[in-house]
Amino acid sequence: MTIDDRKAHFIKLGDFLANFEINPQKKPEIQNDYLEIYKELNEKIDAAIHYNGWFTRENVVFSLQQWSEALTRKNLDQWLDRYDFSAIQPRTVGIVMAGNIPLVGFHDFLSVLLAGHKVVAKLSGNDKQLMPVLARFLIQLDPEYKNRISFTENGLENFDAVIATGSNNTARYFEYYFSKVPSIIRKNRNSVAILTGNETPEELEALGEDIFRYYGLGCRNVSKLYVPKNYNFDDFFKAMYKWNPIINQAKYANNYDYNKAVYLMSNFKLLENGFLILKEDSGYSSPIATVFYETYVKSELLREKLKDESEKIQCIVKKDPDDNEVKFGHTQKPQLWDYADNVDTMEFLLKI
Repeated sequence: MTIDDRKAHFIKLGDFLANFEINPQKKPEIQNDYLEIYKELNEKIDAAIHYNGWFTRENVVFSLQQWSEALTRKNLDQWLDRYDFSAIQPRTVGIVMAGNIPLVGFHDFLSVLLAGHKVVAKLSGNDKQLMPVLARFLIQLDPEYKNRISFTENGLENFDAVIATGSNNTARYFEYYFSKVPSIIRKNRNSVAILTGNETPEELEALGEDIFRYYGLGCRNVSKLYVPKNYNFDDFFKAMYKWNPIINQAKYANNYDYNKAVYLMSNFKLLENGFLILKEDSGYSSPIATVFYETYVKSELLREKLKDESEKIQCIVKKDPDDNEVKFGHTQKPQLWDYADNVDTMEFLLKI
């Protein structure tokens, strides 16, 4: 199986994922070869929602659609043409997957297989329904994947390298447990947005996508705002209003009520609109239904601060973004070459 074969398989997978809709009553035209897998994945979307109260059909389908848009020939060529796959020695790579948002481990899965390695993935109990169906799609395209893909809900065994994602606490365990093999260990990170007061209503509305998509549970979700001193939040809250139905989700509402009560009992000064709390705080990792904010005076000093604390930050969102920054509304739409923690996963895989 050549790199061109593997790219062609994932292009077909991308085409297949384009068929899924938020409204499951809409029946797309599916090739007979893929009809059974289409039905199975539709069923697993519903199962995933029952296993994880933070998953909704809208968010799962959003994830599938983003992968469909990413897995095109143009994108795969732009991503992979910089690498040399000619001397690859197939290894077995273990992946410890998180389960905070749907298919959060898919980029690692994709990278390992495209590099020509075998993957053994430890699925999170919060997101174990979807990935095996995508693997079965690939196996149907080429049975050789049956020997290249395996899943486990227990500990990893018989691997040559590992990619593991978890909290800061679990990362210490990973670093010890996987110390004898090449590894990428990912820890907690958060994303921030820099506001100037000159954003358009459309840009602020797009920022709502960065804050609320997946209920803010992803490392690419904006959990902290930097605003100029004396910033007026009226336009911000007005732009967020379209997301007000989020408070109808019970788990989100419970977090909103709990955090608001804790803050008020602690006499913290808050800004809130009935579904989102803004709290002035120097931290990055805000609780669900809360976004921290901090004021700045000079953008140059803020840029230096964020550079010094880059290990805590996944994305920086702002108007007219520079290199390695993201425009409003695009944190959950990364390109294939937008590596988590800015660690080049493919380069790592080609060197093991």
